[in-house]
Amino acid sequence: MLSKGFEVEMYTGTPQGEIVGFSDQIVAALGGFVREPDRRNVEYTTPPLYRYERLLCELVRPRRQLREFLHSLGGYTLIPGSTLSLGGSDRFYRSDPQNPYHSYIEQTYGTTVVTASIHINVGIDDLETLMRACRLIRLEAPLFLALSAASPFLDGQPTGSHSSRWQVFPKTPRHVPLFESHRHFVDWTEAQLCQGTMQNVRHLWSSVRPNGDRRPYSLNRLELRICDLVSDPIALLAIAALLEARLLQVSNQPELDPLEQSELPATSRAEDLLDLTDANEIAAAKHSLDAELRHWKDGRPILARDWVMQLLQEVEATTKPSGFSCFLQPIKKILREGNEAQRWLRQVDQGNTPRDVMIQAIQHMDEQETLLAADICPPLVA
Repeated sequence: MLSKGFEVEMYTGTPQGEIVGFSDQIVAALGGFVREPDRRNVEYTTPPLYRYERLLCELVRPRRQLREFLHSLGGYTLIPGSTLSLGGSDRFYRSDPQNPYHSYIEQTYGTTVVTASIHINVGIDDLETLMRACRLIRLEAPLFLALSAASPFLDGQPTGSHSSRWQVFPKTPRHVPLFESHRHFVDWTEAQLCQGTMQNVRHLWSSVRPNGDRRPYSLNRLELRICDLVSDPIALLAIAALLEARLLQVSNQPELDPLEQSELPATSRAEDLLDLTDANEIAAAKHSLDAELRHWKDGRPILARDWVMQLLQEVEATTKPSGFSCFLQPIKKILREGNEAQRWLRQVDQGNTPRDVMIQAIQHMDEQETLLAADICPPLVA
């Protein structure tokens, strides 16, 4: 098994769904939390671990601590979803007014970056294996977006997209190639920094990127950045398990490389694959699991949910010997019952308002975490 960890961005606010920012106070009072440019969301990071059982507790424990602190401020809570669902997109609330990078972000992107998401980091030490993994997962990233979509509302209205976050998020730089090697990644990054299309090595906002302690030179993990906030920790572990299974496959099978395996014309393959993937991301953001995508192997149309089921079957031989196949099972529930966005939109179709939906989702997330904390982290509850 591979080491893995999560970066979890979450909104804070009232039980009625109004998003209110406290990140500066949270970071000052609690260890393990970092601020985002806008103070309405805050981030915590789990340590890199191998076992899913331990990761589950590391996902839940910081949330319980954060909830206690928010409650002490006046009954505030955590809010699911990946956009400013019920309002607030007209104004930026700076968490660190003196930070020049935050100034650049506010002036350049506005509130399109004030979103909440999950970044999944999985350890891969060999540089060329890592670059091959990035190529594969970038082409399959729309499937992970489809599974995690949780932002169908903005400013109190359905937007028509299951992931409004990924529809508006400013992917930067605008053109990011499929990196053919580590050297290609280093040269490209240095060129972007010289041209100013990236402000620093962190300013690479694509669905997938190589990550490490000294980017772009020292790398040791793949970071999947496309997922909306998955408020259910069990569902999040399932999505991470699918990612890990795919990465184990690409580590053990060097031939599993889109630049080699794709049947698209060799002369323009890399650019054609990028065009195909960009269109797939747009479709997945719009319709998530019901989106019609095009497969990177031959360009054939395939529904996102059917592609996910195909991957589940493909990785079975990898996950059973590794002992984590059981953690994939919740994906079948997502395929059957829908992701968070689809379930919320069904409630709207049944006559609920987006505010009604968000109030129920806030309560459900709190109750679910309480039960999980009692089961897996007993010291946290009385």
